[in-house]
Amino acid sequence: MPPGDWSCDLRESDDSYDATARVVDPSGSEDERAVEAALRPKRLADYVGQRKVRDQLGLVLEAARRRGAPPDHILLSGPPGLGKTTLAMIVAAEVEKPIRVTSGPAIQHAGDLAAILSSLMEGEVLFLDEIHRMARGAEEMLYLAMEDFRVDVVVGKGPGATAIPLELPPFTVVGATTRSGLLPAPLRDRFGFTGHLDFYSAEDLARIVRRSSGLLGIEAADEGIREIASRSRGTPRIANRLLRRVRDWAQVHGDDIVDLRAAQAALTLFDVDEAGLDRLDRAVIEALCRRFGGGPVGLSTLAVAVGEEADTLEAVAEPYLVREGFIVRTPRGRAASARAWSHLGLTPPTSTGQPVLPLEDSGPTRFGD
Repeated sequence: MPPGDWSCDLRESDDSYDATARVVDPSGSEDERAVEAALRPKRLADYVGQRKVRDQLGLVLEAARRRGAPPDHILLSGPPGLGKTTLAMIVAAEVEKPIRVTSGPAIQHAGDLAAILSSLMEGEVLFLDEIHRMARGAEEMLYLAMEDFRVDVVVGKGPGATAIPLELPPFTVVGATTRSGLLPAPLRDRFGFTGHLDFYSAEDLARIVRRSSGLLGIEAADEGIREIASRSRGTPRIANRLLRRVRDWAQVHGDDIVDLRAAQAALTLFDVDEAGLDRLDRAVIEALCRRFGGGPVGLSTLAVAVGEEADTLEAVAEPYLVREGFIVRTPRGRAASARAWSHLGLTPPTSTGQPVLPLEDSGPTRFGD
């Protein structure tokens, strides 16, 4: 990625992070704007959805601006693709300071973090993506840096080792995590503001798709926009990706217009059905219904049945299927709900002694495997 490109797509599954943080200009160049502006708003006023988090964050930033001081440290949590990285970039743009981007997996030693912290300028924003994956030693160093703006650099080894305190200018840490429960309490408590991002409504996604189509120069009809939004699993990243695929279909098979016909044909081609389920989602509910009689079945057994890793199933497919009521969690494992049977056009069994669980039954918080 070229220097100064701040609009990188950071994902939890990507372990190929550069161990050195990059100094990034949040305003971006004209070339970057032409490509990335459609996907990432630059100001909080342009950010669609997440009204509560947006209003709370706006208050924090405005108060800091009036005090003439860097804002408190900010923690953003939520599933992938909902805009945590975008909000981090917006924070830097709103306070008109550069942002330094790195990630938890890239910081495996305290020395890595010390090198980054010691080069920060006053008011700079440090964005730590997947902060819960940071090494334990680096976490402990970050505690002191966030609270007292100081790090202790250890010189030497053994009994002769000496800790030299290094004062840091005030700065703001923006942490992003998809699994906030894995953050240690001492680190979580040092963030002055915590915002949780929820899945988007179809109306908000339609606004995002409409904005993206305009900035990408795509002619789109309202019916096509609503069709894309309804199949995007409540996630802007997926909505923008599907928009580009529908555009491709329209350019090859249609009249370069993203209308209802183009959206339906393209999404069918790419295995995204009317409920937003993709190949993996359907494989899960088909395995539950056709092979296991609706369940319950352990996660590991279900993963073997669909040919995926259990972690992939739990992190990628299961959250949406549970949220939409296709599967439920029980003490003995995962089970298909009435909606899953109906979606596949199947009749739930009535003579197996296994009751079909209702849509609203989400089960306990600890599950069988």
